[in-house]
Amino acid sequence: MRRSLVWPSVWAALGFVILIGLGTWQVQRLHWKEGLIAARQAAFHMPPVPPPSNLAVAQTLEYHPVRASGHFLNDREMRVAAIADDGTAGFDIVTPFVLDDGKVLMVERGFVPTGLAAPDSRSAGEIAGPTQIAGPLRLDRGRPSWFTPDNQPARGEWYFIDLKAMAAAAALPADVLPYYIDADATPNPGGWPKGGQTAIELPNHHLSYAITWYALAAGLVQIYAIFVRRRLKERA
Repeated sequence: MRRSLVWPSVWAALGFVILIGLGTWQVQRLHWKEGLIAARQAAFHMPPVPPPSNLAVAQTLEYHPVRASGHFLNDREMRVAAIADDGTAGFDIVTPFVLDDGKVLMVERGFVPTGLAAPDSRSAGEIAGPTQIAGPLRLDRGRPSWFTPDNQPARGEWYFIDLKAMAAAAALPADVLPYYIDADATPNPGGWPKGGQTAIELPNHHLSYAITWYALAAGLVQIYAIFVRRRLKERA
């Protein structure tokens, strides 16, 4: 190989290895994401179980349906800023639920549009007295992204679920279980809040990313081949 081609060849080889590595990493991410979605779907369609008593058990039951009896503390509900699938701005209503054994379980009851933020605008849905709730178990994972604003408990402004902060803000009479429930799609009186908001599917673009990286690697090979041919012709 002529010396003038050594460094272009080195950089082309390095770029090719990096691009192939990135494509392979995306294939691995694809398989991981498919497995995660499959696990969520499998858990979501299992028969409901009673509320687990501790976090260790709850961690094995994420997205698994839970059914419980008790009553809502409607005067202590909290509103978490949310956007519906159709782009409507509103809130997810989170309400403490006192179980029959006295423990408190936070329930994300569902979505309401901004115009129905005030409880008295949807009073039919403020269920009083003994009732049952059902829905998938969710773990408190904190702030969903760096772009999510900080919660402002003193002002009643919530942007993500934080069980400890919510329990403190609501001055609950008992310890709160270390997980919460997304209410299922069973209609509430008056139609609001609208449950069944749990997202089971996840964004999965890893296949397109992998194809992109592999295509760039193939393009690099073609460019390098053209470059070498031209350089050899110049030297002929």
